[in-house]
Amino acid sequence: MIRKIIKINEEKCNGCGACAAACHEGAIGMVNGKAKLLCEDYCDGLGDCLPACPTNAITFEEREAPAYNEAAVLAAKAKKSSEALPCGCPGTQSKSIKREKTAALSDGTPSVSRLSQWPVQIKLVPVNAPYFDGADLLIAADCTAYAYGRFHEDFIRNRITLIGCPKLDEGDYAEKLTQIISNNNIKSLTIVRMEVPCCGGIENAAKQALQASGKFIPWQVVIISTDGRITD
Repeated sequence: MIRKIIKINEEKCNGCGACAAACHEGAIGMVNGKAKLLCEDYCDGLGDCLPACPTNAITFEEREAPAYNEAAVLAAKAKKSSEALPCGCPGTQSKSIKREKTAALSDGTPSVSRLSQWPVQIKLVPVNAPYFDGADLLIAADCTAYAYGRFHEDFIRNRITLIGCPKLDEGDYAEKLTQIISNNNIKSLTIVRMEVPCCGGIENAAKQALQASGKFIPWQVVIISTDGRITD
């Protein structure tokens, strides 16, 4: 049948995930950092997602499409509400996090997380997101946050954080990091790794990405010892 349905312009999509969150029917999902109309019969054509999109990447079009299937939407909602998320986390929906000021601990350290965006895993983060604009980027091996006690204050604070484990994660980070650096206005790059040899993979990937991007931005490498010190 010919009916009104949404159309997503992938070139304009910045991967923020706001449209997916606004779609009450679950017709939109995030695939490789871009919004996709996953189920045409779940789209009711009312366009709750349109005002949520910050880049105007979503419009209406009239074309051949299956009829809106309200029964299937209700069944999917019921199934989703009865199942736990398989990974125990909110998934890949990209968002910025605003922090309120809180009291300090007895040693003067603020008792608050400094993380300012989600997700943080390199494999999950979109290549384009509003929080990358003008960002000081932190690329860190995930063990560093456990080894170094002041990691939030000294590294995460005022930075956009990306983490990974070059030993346990499959594939190479260089291509994804190249896209992030190339497609966004990154102001500086800080790489934090452990002193163990296998952690050199995340440093090499970040350096390759910076070189491949063709950009000249300030960068530094910080190495953390296994007993939690910053090495010289």
